[in-house]
Amino acid sequence: QVQLVESGGGLVQAGGSLRLSCAASERAFSGYAMAWFRQAAGRGREFVGAVSWSAGRNVYADSVKGRFTISRDNAKNTVYLQMNSLKPEDTAVYYCASALHTAATMRTIPEYDYWGQGTQVTVSL
Repeated sequence: QVQLVESGGGLVQAGGSLRLSCAASERAFSGYAMAWFRQAAGRGREFVGAVSWSAGRNVYADSVKGRFTISRDNAKNTVYLQMNSLKPEDTAVYYCASALHTAATMRTIPEYDYWGQGTQVTVSL
């Protein structure tokens, strides 16, 4: 069974930092790529960043490049999203996703097979 469970969301002031965690089942963790997406209230789900360790690729949305970083802990089957210099426009529900097989761009929703339930991040002024 494939599972993804996010945690670490919360309320933070603008300029602050948060680290989100995504605890994954073995199958999800060892797939082709893992990604983070987010969805603000009243808006569609948008790509944040993705990484494929097997392919040596990582991509980030322009809006978070230089501020957000994806990393992993193999011993814990956990992927992290380190978010620095947070802005109010980063407020959203953040979702972890896993692509078990090849993902050409790693940026689009249909490329991912499994999703977590999401964790809320709120950035105040």
